[in-house]
Amino acid sequence: MGKQLFLILHSALLWWWSSITIFGAYSHNQTDLLALASFKNAIHKDPFRVLSSWNDSTHHCEWQGVLCSKRHPRRVTSLYLRSQGLEGFLSPHVGNLSFLRVIFLQNNSFHGEIPPHIGNLFRLHVLVLSNNSFGGSIPSNLSRCLNLEILNLIDNQLVGGIHSNLGSLTRLKGLGLSLNSLVGPIPGSIGNLSLLQKLSLAENALSGEIPEELSRLKRLILFQLSSNKLTGEIPTGILNMSDIITFNVNYNQMWGSFLNDVGTTSPSLYFLGVGKNLFTGMISSTLMNATGLGKLYLEHNNFHGPIPKNLGRLKGLYRISLADNHLQDDLSFISSLVNCSNLENLEISRNLIHGSLPRSFFNLSPSIERIYMSDNRIQGSIPLALGNLFNLSFLRLSNNFLTANIPHSIGALSNLQQLDLSWNMFTGEIPSSIGNITSLGILDLSSNIFRGYIPQSLSNCMQLIGLDLSNNNLIGSIPIEIMDLSSLSIILSLANNNLSGSLPLQVGSLKNLGILDLSHNRLTGLIPASISMCLVLERLHLEANSFHGQIPEALRPLRGLQELDLSDNNFSGPIPSFLAGFSLLKYLNLSFNQLEGQVPKGGVFLNASSISIYGNTELCGGVPGLKLPLCKSSSSKKSSSTKAKVIYVVAGSLLCLALLLLWRYGTVYKAILDSGATVATKVLNLSQRGASRSFISECRTLGTIRHRNLVKILSVCSSVDFRGNDFKALIYEFMANESLEKWLHPGTIGQYDEHIKLRNLRLVRRLNIAIDIATAIEYLHKSCYSIIIHGDLKSSNVLLDNDMVARVGDFGLAKIISTVSAEAIRVQDQGSSTSIAVKGSIGYVPPEYGMGHKVSILGDIYSYGILLLEMFTGKRPTDEAFGHYLNLHNFVLMALSDRAMDIIDSRLWSEVGDRQQEIKIKDCIISVFEVGLACSMESPSDRMDMTEAIRKLHLIKVSYETKERRIGM
Repeated sequence: MGKQLFLILHSALLWWWSSITIFGAYSHNQTDLLALASFKNAIHKDPFRVLSSWNDSTHHCEWQGVLCSKRHPRRVTSLYLRSQGLEGFLSPHVGNLSFLRVIFLQNNSFHGEIPPHIGNLFRLHVLVLSNNSFGGSIPSNLSRCLNLEILNLIDNQLVGGIHSNLGSLTRLKGLGLSLNSLVGPIPGSIGNLSLLQKLSLAENALSGEIPEELSRLKRLILFQLSSNKLTGEIPTGILNMSDIITFNVNYNQMWGSFLNDVGTTSPSLYFLGVGKNLFTGMISSTLMNATGLGKLYLEHNNFHGPIPKNLGRLKGLYRISLADNHLQDDLSFISSLVNCSNLENLEISRNLIHGSLPRSFFNLSPSIERIYMSDNRIQGSIPLALGNLFNLSFLRLSNNFLTANIPHSIGALSNLQQLDLSWNMFTGEIPSSIGNITSLGILDLSSNIFRGYIPQSLSNCMQLIGLDLSNNNLIGSIPIEIMDLSSLSIILSLANNNLSGSLPLQVGSLKNLGILDLSHNRLTGLIPASISMCLVLERLHLEANSFHGQIPEALRPLRGLQELDLSDNNFSGPIPSFLAGFSLLKYLNLSFNQLEGQVPKGGVFLNASSISIYGNTELCGGVPGLKLPLCKSSSSKKSSSTKAKVIYVVAGSLLCLALLLLWRYGTVYKAILDSGATVATKVLNLSQRGASRSFISECRTLGTIRHRNLVKILSVCSSVDFRGNDFKALIYEFMANESLEKWLHPGTIGQYDEHIKLRNLRLVRRLNIAIDIATAIEYLHKSCYSIIIHGDLKSSNVLLDNDMVARVGDFGLAKIISTVSAEAIRVQDQGSSTSIAVKGSIGYVPPEYGMGHKVSILGDIYSYGILLLEMFTGKRPTDEAFGHYLNLHNFVLMALSDRAMDIIDSRLWSEVGDRQQEIKIKDCIISVFEVGLACSMESPSDRMDMTEAIRKLHLIKVSYETKERRIGM
């Protein structure tokens, strides 16, 4: 017994002694082992089993990703586990690895906070935790790691501010905090990091100005602050750093002019990114001294002036983005870019670039892939040499003034993925060679003057996801082959053409299509049942055709529809009740059909502002806001309450009624609806003869056209008031700046507000408005599926929106002509007369109307010419000052040769600063007068074509602005 007790005590003593021994050894030699074990235990996903080697069978210094010191055995100096898919927390015990010099855990899935215990690692040189999901704030005690050279926390979920004490890490060479959610200012203490070479703070929510102290970072080669909320100017010293390679402040709110000396002071610059800011000034030619520049991003600022002609000196350029500025130049700078053999991207969209495409344009680098030149004033045609740019992937030339045919050589661009030539004046047929571009994904040729048939060869473009041929003069039927393009997923729009025939059964092949727009054509027949296969459709527009029959059951499966427009067709029968079950439907237009019966009350039908059912006289019921009679035929007395509600909705909602302007057949009010929206409401005076016809004309005209320079009709009301009298009203977009007449003649139309009397339109503004009006009239004459003659063009019928963009309105006298060609309309009935009354406004009416000639597009051109003269003389066409000159045309004509200065609107002289400006203004206005006179010639056949008038006005404006710029220089 005693022997056994001795053995037990002896064993216990040995265990206790060994424990002390082990603990002592552990505390000196195995601290790192425990820390690594804690690191492993905090990881709950290890897809590549990188930590499987972390076991007792091997020494921890041999574990994968672990390096130990040679001078201090068993002490860990590096933890390198990059891109291993590890998911879990970073154990705070990592702070016990006191010999650690490197922590490199980039591109894993660590989450939780960064342990503040890392601040205990005084020997740490490199801390890289980028591309993880760390949250919380940056530990403030990282400033204790005084030996840090690299601190990279990029692409996490860090919040809070940047601690100023990071400025104590004076050995830091790289600081990366981009792609987080950091807020607040950039601390000026970062300027203390005199060894810093790379500073990356992009894609946060940092605010305030860039500290001037950062100019002390003379060794900086990367300055990356893009995508924040920074304001103010760029400190001068930052761009004086001779070694800087990348400078990027894209996507901020900074301002000022800084480009004057960039190339001289920063010769090593390779990446210059200042896009999406508020910078001003000109692009200085000194930028060409940065001969190593490869990427130049100046887009979306307020830079002005010309593009340097020696841009091609930067032979290493391969990306140039100057889009969304106010650059005013021709395309001659293109010639120097021929020297840029690596050029891949050229972006100059949305500027004031003019002139024709130079021959050198087609000698650009064979490597060029993207050319974006949309929204400029480029003229002329596209030469055959287009086919030389065979590596092009994206070509966008939309919204310019390009003319003539598209060359067949376009088919040689076999790598093209996007082609956008919309909003130009291309003519002729769409070349069938486009079908050779089998890689094409998006093709937009809308809003041109193409004629002929849709090429069947487009069916070869099997990767096409978007096709828009709308607003042209295309004829024939819809090719079955196009409807078989199952790749179409974004849009198929053939709207506003002259297409005929039926909708092909193959429409069911468009199973992935989101938008189908075939509106404003001459399509007939029934909607095929196969449309039920188009389950992804969100917008279906078939309005303004001749479809007939009942609205088909085949639409029932299309429950994803958000817009459905079947208006202005010949549909009959009831409105299908299943439409009430379309939960996503926000817009439904069934107006001007032959529908009958009760209107459903569920779904979209509960919101009267989301549907339109005008022109279906046999409909009844529905919610009160639809203003329809009850479905019982004997309820005439009961319907009076409904009629009262109609007046309440239309008239009662017109709170804050204010007289906007008076039109021939009615009164226009400013109206604030229950929703808070401000509209203009024209209530017709039905006692006036012709008012009902005016209402119908305006409905039909504005219901079939869409253009940025035309007033948009929002809704119409045709009902009776509470006294049983007919009530008709039209609701338009509200034009905040009222009519052009009120700007031209502020003191003569009953306005006594001194502020209004002081209003003035500057010369360039008048030119813009004149071009807007002409563009609208040209659209009515040449780009609608039917020719539309306005019939009453005058200053009071031109309204100005918030941006002073002109919108032509009041189509009460408009005439739609759909059975004859445009050329016929130009010259029809010049010798015939009728007994109908003259329609139009005195002073603006062409003389041939007074002799009984029929209305024509030449009448609109005459009215436009008079309006143009009115805009720049400031005189009404009925002004008594004309005396024996009889009219405004003769008044201007007689003064043009030697007294032009006497008839110019005196308010325009406020822009004259010196003799040079006086000459420049005089030359400009005389040129405008010549266009006005050419449009208002007495003989209709002598009048200038509207397209030619637009071209000349654009040239006048460009010439004026060019001279203005030279004077300013």
